[in-house]
Amino acid sequence: MARAPRSCGPRALLLLVAAMLTVWGAASGQLRYSIPEEMKKGSFVGNVALDLGMDPRELSEGGARIVSRGRKQHFTLNKSNGHLYINERIDREALCAQLAQCLLDVEIIVQRSMKVYSVEIEIQDINDNSPTFLTSKIVLQVLENRSPNARFALPEAHDLDVGGNSIQGYDLSPNKHFTLEVKTGADGVKRPELVLEQSLDREEQDAHQLTLTAVDGGDPARSGVAQIRVTVLDVNDNAPVFNQSVYKTSALENASKGTVLTTITATDGDQEANGELIYSFNKITENILQMFHLDSKTGEISIMKSLDFEDTHHYDFEVQATDGENLSRCKILIKVINVNDNGPEILISSLLNQIVESSPTGTPIALFEVYDRDAGEYGEVTCSIPHHLPFHLEKSYGSYYSLVTDGSLDREQVSEYNITITASDKGNPPLSTSKTIHLKISDENDNAPLFDQLSYTAYVMENTPAGASIFGAKATDRDWGQNGKITYSIAGGLIDDQPLTSYVSINSESGIIYALQSFDFEEFREFQIQIKAKDGGSPTLSSNVTVVFVIVDQNDNTPEILYPSAPTDGSSGVEMAPRSSEPGYLITKVVAVDGDSGQNAWLSYQLLRATEQGLFTVGLHTGEIRTARLIVEKDAMKQMLVVLVKDNGQPPLSSSVTVTIVLADNLPEVIADLDPLPSPTVDTDSDITLYLVIAVSVVSFMFLFFVILLLALRLREWREDQLLKSSVGNFSALHTSEFVGLDGVRAFLQTYAPNVCLTNDSRNSQIVFPDSHYSHTLMDNRTSQNEGSVPVEDLLTGVLEGQPIVQVR
Repeated sequence: MARAPRSCGPRALLLLVAAMLTVWGAASGQLRYSIPEEMKKGSFVGNVALDLGMDPRELSEGGARIVSRGRKQHFTLNKSNGHLYINERIDREALCAQLAQCLLDVEIIVQRSMKVYSVEIEIQDINDNSPTFLTSKIVLQVLENRSPNARFALPEAHDLDVGGNSIQGYDLSPNKHFTLEVKTGADGVKRPELVLEQSLDREEQDAHQLTLTAVDGGDPARSGVAQIRVTVLDVNDNAPVFNQSVYKTSALENASKGTVLTTITATDGDQEANGELIYSFNKITENILQMFHLDSKTGEISIMKSLDFEDTHHYDFEVQATDGENLSRCKILIKVINVNDNGPEILISSLLNQIVESSPTGTPIALFEVYDRDAGEYGEVTCSIPHHLPFHLEKSYGSYYSLVTDGSLDREQVSEYNITITASDKGNPPLSTSKTIHLKISDENDNAPLFDQLSYTAYVMENTPAGASIFGAKATDRDWGQNGKITYSIAGGLIDDQPLTSYVSINSESGIIYALQSFDFEEFREFQIQIKAKDGGSPTLSSNVTVVFVIVDQNDNTPEILYPSAPTDGSSGVEMAPRSSEPGYLITKVVAVDGDSGQNAWLSYQLLRATEQGLFTVGLHTGEIRTARLIVEKDAMKQMLVVLVKDNGQPPLSSSVTVTIVLADNLPEVIADLDPLPSPTVDTDSDITLYLVIAVSVVSFMFLFFVILLLALRLREWREDQLLKSSVGNFSALHTSEFVGLDGVRAFLQTYAPNVCLTNDSRNSQIVFPDSHYSHTLMDNRTSQNEGSVPVEDLLTGVLEGQPIVQVR
């Protein structure tokens, strides 16, 4: 009986383990360790930090971790010291089956630096599996006429271990009829055969019980047994014969369950029962039994479970045909054809969800791995992202990619991105997988507040009440949050030596400007301020804008009548017109001004009331009072006119003045016929006014005496001159001014009567009438409306009734 040599003892095993723990540093920066399977959890594998030449703190502070990529986490990394430990029991046979070399790849990712390190760990086989037979009971039927040295093939045992730990030999229980011979095939597999030593005699013994033991090469060795029952039969001298020694077939990995792969066929020259064949698996594993079905009658081999090219590219097993005594074997080779049935997978290893908009080009966003379980070109994967995004992919180690920025970012243009990563294989048709990364761009204070105009002009009605809003300044900031929060303020300045803040204020949040006091157009017509808009960033950014406020006039001033001015002594102004006046004769002119501007200051004149209707007209825009028709005898000497002066505001404001016109050709006529005018009223409450009235009365009395004397001497000549002047129609253009007292009388006589001279000294006053003509006009059409005239009423009133001629204002 052949037995495989045993392996070395415990001392040699320790040396073997020590050798397996040796680590090699690959030129690419990879590490390789070798450990035996079935080591306890927590067993030391290697010092990764030391072997990579790193400080252990780089692992702990860098967020190092192991990527298992869908597999069990067989190992764990101690970040504090860089030691790699076993995380759970490792069964080499479960991972690598019958592969001669079992390698596990471990990837260590350092998230901070976004680096990937590969560690390759070889799992060494130990003798942890015993040989097993497919069936524990083997039935052989042997004809009694078989000659010695006849050989009978026995089923081989199966051992999950490999190498020296696999099956090394077989033993047969002692008996006189049979011996065991072990042959080694071209594939290195040891096959047991039962050799007949002595002829059998069915009548002596119709069955023999044998024990077959399979022994592996482990230390200590493991074994498995099968019971052999040899049934002695009558003669059956023909063995089955297959039409092929090897059956080759192929199947798509996505072939459906029940698909027939091939049909094996054997023939037997015997007749009847000796020629009936039964097909069965011979050398086969449990996995093949689950994958394929063999019909024992027809020999059809069909699929029982879906194939997977990524797990196994081909299957190799044996089937046999037996007629009860004799058997024959053939080999089945099934090739699995790859199909593109696996889409690429994207595994994010490290990811940033937010970056600052000022991040430089090349800033890493994510580290991810792409892989495809298909083989060949079906497993070749390409990665892409949309071209219009400011990012690009960089190939990292192995199948790892880095997503990095590819240009400057601006949160004000795009505040967040949805970056879709697409991985596609090269299948036909290709399969693809997408994964979207959501990235937010955080704000920096890189935009100053901006006003929508370089400057503003605001119009404010005068007399606007204090507290009213007069303007709203609005700035925008493209930044976000606190960086985009704007506050408003007014820069310092003065208006008429007063600070701006006493006139206007601004709401720091809304930018609305309020008036702190009412504005008067007549005081100032415009002013300007500087508004500063400042954001809440650090450091803050700001901008200024100029706002010019134009005060809009309101009709808040009534027209002021300059001429004839209202007398303060209670008398009425008197104008004199000859009875021989022609229609259109200019008697006097009402002069008024308005403190407003624009159309609010456009004045119009209107005759409200007159003693004789239709006798006089008033110029609508000039204020000139002229005769409208010839004066007739029935017209009263004393004519009272009420003139209304109205501006063009909305609503309009107005003032009125009463003009007394005396129709007479000479002063005696005036004195004789004119009714007494009302006496002046004196404000008895004012002593100063009383003293002035007394003084003016004395002077007026003296002046009246001289005037009557002079008028009597020159009345005739004055009459002739006046008639001559009317016939000629050439009037002098004279200017009027406003005077008080004796100077006013002098100016009046110089303006309206250039031929009359008034002299005044410290002792007396006299009026001299040179030989000249009186003017019939107070002001020609070229005289400005804004010029004032001295009312003639005071002079005539004083002359006719002895009243004072000095006006007190």
